[in-house]
Amino acid sequence: MSEPVGPSLDVWLAEAKREASAADVGMYLCHNGVVRSYSRDGRPVIGMDLAVDRERLEELLTTARLMQGVSIVRAWINEGHLEVGDDIMYVLVGGDIRPNVIEALTALVSMIKSEVVTETEFRPQA
Repeated sequence: MSEPVGPSLDVWLAEAKREASAADVGMYLCHNGVVRSYSRDGRPVIGMDLAVDRERLEELLTTARLMQGVSIVRAWINEGHLEVGDDIMYVLVGGDIRPNVIEALTALVSMIKSEVVTETEFRPQA
């Protein structure tokens, strides 16, 4: 596992709570995607290369900010060669009530996974 390169969630939360829109926030949810040692189909993984479409990410963040009840949205995505245990992404959503924030976080992470990142997994040599 490599040294952390992403943002501090404590810093993100502190910054978000100072924003003008924070007065409307009743909760924050965070997603931290991490490289795991197996793929969705159960095969072993030793690492991955990750590419990011930064322009599409910005478009999706703008879209997420328009979701019902959402006031604050942040995302950071790692890029390049990642090892098992490395952070893939952090996503933070702040909004009014739990159902709205859960829905927005789930939708945003799904869109990022399907429209923003391209993953190439590496498997152990046989």
